[in-house]
Amino acid sequence: MAAKKKTAKPAPKNAFYAQSGGVTAVINASACGVIETARKHKNKIGKVYAGRNGIIGALTEDLIDTSKESAASIRALRHTPSGAFGSCRYKLKSLEQNRREYERLIEVFEAHNIGYFFYNGGGDSADTCHKVSQLSEQTGYPIQAIHVPKTVDNDLPITDNCPGFGSVAKYIAVSTREASFDVASMAKTSTKVFVLEVMGRHAGWIAAAGGLASDKDTPIPILILFPEVEFDQAKFLKKVDENVKKFGYCTVVVSEGTHWPDGRFLAETGLKDAFGHSQLGGAAPVVANMIQSELGHKYHWGVADYMQRAARHIASKTDVDQAYAMGKAAVQFALKGENAIMPTIDRKSTKPYKWAVGKAPLSKVANVEKMMPNNFITKDGFGITQACRNYLTPLIKGEDYPPYKDGLPKYVRLKNVAVPKKLKKKFEV
Repeated sequence: MAAKKKTAKPAPKNAFYAQSGGVTAVINASACGVIETARKHKNKIGKVYAGRNGIIGALTEDLIDTSKESAASIRALRHTPSGAFGSCRYKLKSLEQNRREYERLIEVFEAHNIGYFFYNGGGDSADTCHKVSQLSEQTGYPIQAIHVPKTVDNDLPITDNCPGFGSVAKYIAVSTREASFDVASMAKTSTKVFVLEVMGRHAGWIAAAGGLASDKDTPIPILILFPEVEFDQAKFLKKVDENVKKFGYCTVVVSEGTHWPDGRFLAETGLKDAFGHSQLGGAAPVVANMIQSELGHKYHWGVADYMQRAARHIASKTDVDQAYAMGKAAVQFALKGENAIMPTIDRKSTKPYKWAVGKAPLSKVANVEKMMPNNFITKDGFGITQACRNYLTPLIKGEDYPPYKDGLPKYVRLKNVAVPKKLKKKFEV
């Protein structure tokens, strides 16, 4: 009697991971969480392929084989800022509007046996991830799509806070305090007002962090301009002048999204970015020039720009831990069969601070922005309340310094070995 031939088990599905939108000091910690966790489940997840420059890497079949990286290099991602695989600002249209993109994704996924899709980004990325999750339903191709939350703007709904925010908040709080000490020392004969511009198109979470620079032990006259509060020029200038007369100086933290009552941004340029959002110039020089021309006070202004989101050297330990946890949870949810969800940070208590991993359906996350609650902004519209302080303080706590060499932080540069292409047809984006 002939022996039965053993049927070979199908190879485990590979995973695709990509970074999207503006990068942060801790987005690579999420990548580390995804890759390290996947490596512990090789019987269920084959290789993790990263998209070179985000979703564009999937469309153009420009994949990176993370299995070529050592365990030490992947571990070093946890303390390395920016996006190790390259990011992009590219939003998929609906299946009805642009079927060719989705057909291309399926071609690439099939060619490389990809069954898991992990997209690390903000609100627009959640929308892209949600659309990819619908591929199974609308095209019959099996794909599990999990969104890994990331945004310095802290404006994703449902989750208590977003990985990337705690570190930028810490940077802004520290920078505001340090710059305020500087201007205070020069105010008698020189600069009387310092204006710091921070990110935040529609939500003022980052600007609010500047308010943490002042407390009962270190009182500082700080005015904050939020996107949630219509800019009242006369009221603002009066407040600045009062602070200068009372304290000798004043610090202003202005969100890039601060706008006039008619909705126009102070920094409107008239241009649009790849997502259709208004491109902003500089709110800080607008505010500073206003102070000089109307009040005559000497000023200096600065724009935190990329520095605020790249400052891994002063990252919040809470933020690093949560970023890693979100990457790890994304893989764990996928292994449980979940699809079209986002891991969330659920705050269990503030004092002492405790949090746990939760989950939210992408249908309730995509294209939804979480603004600052009214009770987080003082009645005059220029400061933060105690409720806001209670919310923000745990998110900036703890230090997680990278290793240093010759006085500089030692960050990792991956080899980013390309996966051989299998498709003959090229795709232009």
